[in-house]
Amino acid sequence: MALASALSMLSPSAIAQGDKNVIRDLWDYLSPLPGGRFVFSRAVGMAAPYTNTIGAVVVDLRTGHAEATMRDRHAVRNHLSSVHAVALVNLAELTGNVALAYSLPDDARFIVAGLSIEYLKKARGTIRGICDCDVPSSSARREYQVVVSMRDESGDEVATCTLRSLVGPKRLRGES
Repeated sequence: MALASALSMLSPSAIAQGDKNVIRDLWDYLSPLPGGRFVFSRAVGMAAPYTNTIGAVVVDLRTGHAEATMRDRHAVRNHLSSVHAVALVNLAELTGNVALAYSLPDDARFIVAGLSIEYLKKARGTIRGICDCDVPSSSARREYQVVVSMRDESGDEVATCTLRSLVGPKRLRGES
């Protein structure tokens, strides 16, 4: 698979209507390559542009599990010199979404229907989002609770987020 072809699979319509699990195919193709995890993370950001604002990188992705890291830098800080709450929730959403998306059957899609987050302590330094979630066995319409833990470099949990994600069947091309 050529890189340009792989990246073209990541259009919103390909994700929502295609007959493959684009996230899984793209990760499986890119992650073993030098710089592939960074390219994958930027490609996800092309499909969901707000995701790119925190500069996170997906570092581990497999069925039911994802990890992504976000460096502490000026662009993600608040007035208290700690990582901003919205940057943390963005990291949580990225981490939980790729964990669930990678795990979906080829004929399924999802959308976040709601979320809650609890901030436990000031976040400083590189933050790692870690998600272990249930794996949908079908595209049957169902809500999943996707929990993401955000941890600092010492392993302390700085926030925990629960995404309420609605899984359902993809629309076939031409359906409205």
